[in-house]
Amino acid sequence: MMDPTTDNAAPTGDPAAARAALEALRAEIAKAVVGQDPAVTGLVVALLCRGHVLLEGVPGVAKTLLIRSLAAALELDTKRVQFTPDLMPSDVTGSLVYDARTAEFSFQPGPVFTNLLLADEINRTPPKTQSSLLEAMEERQVTVDGTPRALPDPFLVAATQNPVEYEGTYPLPEAQLDRFLLKLTIPLPSRQDEIDVLTRHAQGFDPRDLRAAGVRPVASAADLEAARRAVAATTVSPEITAYVVDICRATRESPSLTLGVSPRGATALLATARAWAWLTGRDYVIPDDVKALALPTLRHRIQLRPEAEMEGVTADSVINAVLSHVPVPR
Repeated sequence: MMDPTTDNAAPTGDPAAARAALEALRAEIAKAVVGQDPAVTGLVVALLCRGHVLLEGVPGVAKTLLIRSLAAALELDTKRVQFTPDLMPSDVTGSLVYDARTAEFSFQPGPVFTNLLLADEINRTPPKTQSSLLEAMEERQVTVDGTPRALPDPFLVAATQNPVEYEGTYPLPEAQLDRFLLKLTIPLPSRQDEIDVLTRHAQGFDPRDLRAAGVRPVASAADLEAARRAVAATTVSPEITAYVVDICRATRESPSLTLGVSPRGATALLATARAWAWLTGRDYVIPDDVKALALPTLRHRIQLRPEAEMEGVTADSVINAVLSHVPVPR
């Protein structure tokens, strides 16, 4: 495995080297973030699948720090937008600006023109501004004044949000939620993890200075592209494809739901399972890969009935029930 304490070597395009580089991300991010390995894995899977990630958790659980640490460990251009109630769509996508010297309008790109966009507290801005990301996330372009402008590749939106029951938040619409490949929940740390966090701060750790914490780039865009090619070559048997379809169709028949997983969700589950299989060192997908990514891939694509919510049913419990009932292929 690549030594995470050394500068990133010239990328070779070798899948094995690319896997080692992506594995090294964990070690780099762990220098700044304690005990969030599942979220780190989800972010890497999203990069491999050309998807976007929504991180949800109460304030103060290192959602923003996690994404900043990922950006610091990658040789990618990164920009951050703090979503607020007064933010306008043009503040994200860019706009035409009049140049008095030339008497012409020129396009001023917004922060969305980057490789990794940190959309901080996305549910604190109204739906009109939230929707400004829809075209960028799905089409990977921005249209201003009728002219489409392509976004760079790779392009990942990593958005953070507080739970909707907190004051001053706007729930994301279904169309926006469906654009996210994964929804990762960031829990409160365990007692030992919280002790480790405080110990680091007592020793002088500054979350605003990741360089001082020793976080440095260990993977490049070339590594990521080599990894994506390897993931695309990962074998998916007809039995696995049918298993994914059966899981998603079962959610549509659940009495606890008003909306089950769409075919887009099934496609997303197959893609994330494929990426996870490759990350774990296999060139083929097994049912456990599908189960491992089912919750983060599907939890935001279903809608609970109001009476089910009142009874304490959650999206995760519905998906777990489906996984326990759908026959697993041999």
